[in-house]
Amino acid sequence: MMHKMKSLLYLGALLGMANACNKNTTPTTGGTDATGYQLNGQLQNAPAGTKVYLAELGETQFVSRDTATVDEKGQFKFAGTLPETGLYQVKTSDQNQALVVLGNGSRLELTGDAQKLAATYAVKGSPDSELLRQVNQALQTSQQQMQQLMPRLEQRYTQAAQAGRQDSMQAIQRQAELVQSMGQREVVRLVRQNPGSIVSGFVVSSVLNPDENFTLADSVATQLKTSQPNSRYTKALVARLEPLRATAVGTTAPEISLAAPDGKALPLTSLRGKYVLIDFWASWCGPCRRENPNVVKAYNKFKGKGFEIYGVSFDQDRAKWLKAIEADGLVWKHVSDLKGWESAAGQTYGIKSIPASILLDPQGRIIGKNLRGEALEAKLASVLK
Repeated sequence: MMHKMKSLLYLGALLGMANACNKNTTPTTGGTDATGYQLNGQLQNAPAGTKVYLAELGETQFVSRDTATVDEKGQFKFAGTLPETGLYQVKTSDQNQALVVLGNGSRLELTGDAQKLAATYAVKGSPDSELLRQVNQALQTSQQQMQQLMPRLEQRYTQAAQAGRQDSMQAIQRQAELVQSMGQREVVRLVRQNPGSIVSGFVVSSVLNPDENFTLADSVATQLKTSQPNSRYTKALVARLEPLRATAVGTTAPEISLAAPDGKALPLTSLRGKYVLIDFWASWCGPCRRENPNVVKAYNKFKGKGFEIYGVSFDQDRAKWLKAIEADGLVWKHVSDLKGWESAAGQTYGIKSIPASILLDPQGRIIGKNLRGEALEAKLASVLK
């Protein structure tokens, strides 16, 4: 199935999850405090007595913090003190919610239509809240486009799969990824314009893939360590980036030296002088086996032009590993320590899922990650002129 197409962008999925995960806790909010925060709301289409809920974004879900009641003028208010600045959800129902940034000293004004709050809300008094609204809007738009396309694309994908038309399957998946990437490109633009915001710290850590956007994430972390060193969002981002630092694009790839099928150690550095694709895979991995024809195609096209593949298997059964190499026609270099997910190479490179790949230049520097199909061929064509 089209697992990539089915996945939702993080923030939209998080909002959906929050619909069932609000948890009652001791509120940290209370009366107006000059040193605390204040959020004043003005809602349309909200009858007097309508409940408005405030929830804080925790590590994995929103946690209820306070409840307010709309008056006859459509107004409500939250006020109190907070342990630190954070991301919050304001909602009238599971389908009608807004996202804001609150901290002691915040003075926010939130307006919108209570019947379609996510699409209509606006926030004054907080640049961070406005940035969060723009990020969420970009992700929501991309998610809505995906939901509209999904039924038709899934049907076409299934038909292509049943007919064995690999090219059609790849084209359909590229179409879906293009729609999703449009939302991500807008988010990246917003982060680049606001590198010192805790919203950007949250986004590059939890919404974007920091491995694929390492340079951007690292620049945001550098800004936040100076401007907001004690923020939990700064600390979370720094911790997330640390294990990725050794394999970031532009760095020299760590050495791998595992046994080849003949039992002899084959160091990765022995292939210096060529462009090398480190291909992490396993015989038992269905997506890996389905991707292998694309890798074979790229290898046959560029093997005589200074390109080599260094396959690292996460197998544990030697016989199955070797059988898969032969069955799929993988005629390049192969190594494995037959330790499955405990593979020494996998641990060094922080591999959490396969297939995964890393492209090296002739000096052993990382120049690309997880390039597949046409993307891999296009990259190789550009460097192997």
